Amino acid sequence: MRLFLISSFIFILININKAISDVLPNDLFSSVEVVELQMSSLQTNSIKNNSGIYQCWLFAHPENKRYTGPFGNFKKMISDTSYKILLNSTKFKIKLIEENKNKAAYSVNVDAYDNKRYNLTWLLEKASVSKDCKNCWMTTAVTQPQFIGQLN
Repeated sequence: MRLFLISSFIFILININKAISDVLPNDLFSSVEVVELQMSSLQTNSIKNNSGIYQCWLFAHPENKRYTGPFGNFKKMISDTSYKILLNSTKFKIKLIEENKNKAAYSVNVDAYDNKRYNLTWLLEKASVSKDCKNCWMTTAVTQPQFIGQLN
């Protein structure tokens, strides 16, 4: 009985952790909150299971996923290209460029692990992908990082 209770407790903890880590797109998030969620997830990405990259991928617009492919391709794109500066960054700042009813654009400055600052443009559009996401913000594209300066 004791082993059953311990096993059940561990199972619940694992599933609670999984539920917390996988925030799904929904109509409650504003466009800036989606960018914040994606950047925070990449900033705290676990090398062990790439949970931050996965969380970011969940908010990729279907058109974006058509271009980047399945999660394995997306993970490789983030980890093995110039986008890797998004992983484990020390700080980021998001600034609205423009937003209308269906599209938004943000400038994102990232203080990267390599002690350099980069700028990217984050583009989002409304999408309908589930019953909870009938009109939700999802990322359609992110520009290549542009070096803007050395940090101290």
